[in-house]
Amino acid sequence: MIWPTFSITQRTYGRRCTGYFVVIASLLLLMAGSACANQVTQQQAEQGLQWQQTLVSAKGATVYFYAWGGSKPVNDYLRWASKELADRYQIRLRHVKVADISEAISRLTAEAGSQSAIDLLWVNGENFSYLKQQQLLLGQLWSHIPNTALLATDTLPLQHDFGVAMDEFEVPWGVGQFNVISNATLFKQSADTTPDALSTNNTISPSSLLAAAKRYPGKISYPRPPEFHGTTFLKQLLVALSANDQRLLHTATVDAQAELLPLLWNYLDQLHPLSWQQGRAFPSSNTEQLSLFQQQQLAMVVSFNPNQLVKDQQSARLAATSQRHYFAQGAITNSHNLAIPKGAQSPDAAKVVINFLLSEYAQQQKLTSSWGDPTVIKPLVDDAATLPAQQELHSSWQQVIEVSWQQRYGA
Repeated sequence: MIWPTFSITQRTYGRRCTGYFVVIASLLLLMAGSACANQVTQQQAEQGLQWQQTLVSAKGATVYFYAWGGSKPVNDYLRWASKELADRYQIRLRHVKVADISEAISRLTAEAGSQSAIDLLWVNGENFSYLKQQQLLLGQLWSHIPNTALLATDTLPLQHDFGVAMDEFEVPWGVGQFNVISNATLFKQSADTTPDALSTNNTISPSSLLAAAKRYPGKISYPRPPEFHGTTFLKQLLVALSANDQRLLHTATVDAQAELLPLLWNYLDQLHPLSWQQGRAFPSSNTEQLSLFQQQQLAMVVSFNPNQLVKDQQSARLAATSQRHYFAQGAITNSHNLAIPKGAQSPDAAKVVINFLLSEYAQQQKLTSSWGDPTVIKPLVDDAATLPAQQELHSSWQQVIEVSWQQRYGA
């Protein structure tokens, strides 16, 4: 191209040349924009083609999904999902029920990355941290599963798991928020209740819980750690007792443990003698605790589902007078996630399962079913339906609390 020449003293030509430059600059921008658009289109086409290949590869496969099996509503939902996956993709989803996902972790450790009997697992926290560290998980899941684009990463904490970056090694599919369900009288103000032990606006505190235990001895308990509901109860207490010490969000150093953990043990030493079985025994799970609550042997049950109260009242599993409470610092909140072992025999089919479970259709069903598990995708997130959130503790605190608790109270 021949560029026009001009003199700055020739105003007419100067204006004309300025016009030429504007036109040329515009053409260059259009060409660049067209190139970018073509690049994006090409990327989308490649991703679309790759996903179609994944769908073809997945057809007819069986996915062995190792997941917690201790909840009928969860099991019912996965049974529904299995039927949908069979009808839509000819994939057989087999729910391998485990009491604790550590069973699957032990199996993956023994397999050491070789061909695995596990195609998909429900995981988070210290278990994810361990699997990631040991390089036992398939990576780049977010890049290869289209519906991860729907994740509400701008409003929910979905990119870190107990302080550990997910880095595409797992995909969130639901949100848990710790809460306490009680009968109508457990946290009701009494004449001798001190102001700092009051439960207000459905919030509770360690002092209000201790006051309730004194009024109703033998009616309070929590699942035995390392059952995750029980461990989270302890973490929620520690957050409150330490005034939300920020060291809980980082690696549990020796100094931090020495300074913070005695706050929890001193409190439990006061609570346990007033608890169910005088603190010498504990429910094995929140399912057992719920049964004891329904039988009125206990006055409270812990939950990680902020919608459990409403769902269980609708199904008459809980009395209409039951109440939901959360700790004043906010409900410990984390996502529960899906991961594919590096040695999975049906990795493409496992990706299709994850993609389906992230679809608006499946997330809506999960939310409105008897499970009532909160959604993680932008089209369905409802801020008004969630509790005020407290950030999850760093994964290192989980093991520290569980081991120390076992040493002190587990005998």
